[in-house]
Amino acid sequence: MCVSRLIIVALFAVAHSSLARCEPIAADQVHVVDGDTIRIYHETPDVRLVGFNAPETRRAQCAQERELGDRATRRLRDIVRSQPLDFDFVDCSCPPGTEGTFSCNYGRSCGVLKANGTDIGQTLISEGLAVPFPCGPTRCPKTPRPWCNRPHS
Repeated sequence: MCVSRLIIVALFAVAHSSLARCEPIAADQVHVVDGDTIRIYHETPDVRLVGFNAPETRRAQCAQERELGDRATRRLRDIVRSQPLDFDFVDCSCPPGTEGTFSCNYGRSCGVLKANGTDIGQTLISEGLAVPFPCGPTRCPKTPRPWCNRPHS
């Protein structure tokens, strides 16, 4: 491994270990990808926020899902910009040995983002912009995607 890659890996490990203690993170260090995915510190892999599922924006199955996905993404951006944030990396619910691979969350890490001490997933769920998505230690149930079955509002 080259020296610059070792430095990046070491910095990521330090950031990961300090974030595991749920330390604050500045809003400008959180980039919202969509309603349940963020990028922190401008680094990849992206982070899949756990405990909820937001509608898709790029691979929406219907116009209603796309519109709701856009609303969830905008709401998450608004929350990130306006409230004190805490972030915590958590283990992904994937079979052993698959974390960090495409077969585990498309290679994304997993985490919990809180605004003013409240899990962002709970906020989006309470506002009708996401649904609960509880996973077990090594697997998740089928991803809930009720967006195209909802009556139009």
